[in-house]
Amino acid sequence: MSTPKELRYSEEHEWVKTEGEVVRVGITHFAQSELGDIVFVELPEVGDKVEADEPFGSVESVKTVSELYAPISGEVVEVNEELSDNPEFVNESPYEKAWMIVIKPADASEVDKLMTAEQYEEMINEA
Repeated sequence: MSTPKELRYSEEHEWVKTEGEVVRVGITHFAQSELGDIVFVELPEVGDKVEADEPFGSVESVKTVSELYAPISGEVVEVNEELSDNPEFVNESPYEKAWMIVIKPADASEVDKLMTAEQYEEMINEA
């Protein structure tokens, strides 16, 4: 299982990629593998506000429905519309095609509080 080193991670299995003034968010390879085949993704609208550690959407797999939790607070400035027609991207390409939202952070320093790849791997290996 790959855990890209340049990303940050939340305890709820979201990844965060800083891109200038905004951050791109998705779920990790570990999370999608635990969920099984994703059949539906529900995401917020552009302009919605998200709060750190609060739900911003959900993914539905053949096994269960799981909430998606915002790793940081801010405003949604972009949503991956392709996931509504191609929810399987979450299983096939969790770090490339299956990003979910782009957030303009309310406080960019929140990203620094998230786990590094090494810390995230340690957490999932203990689970």
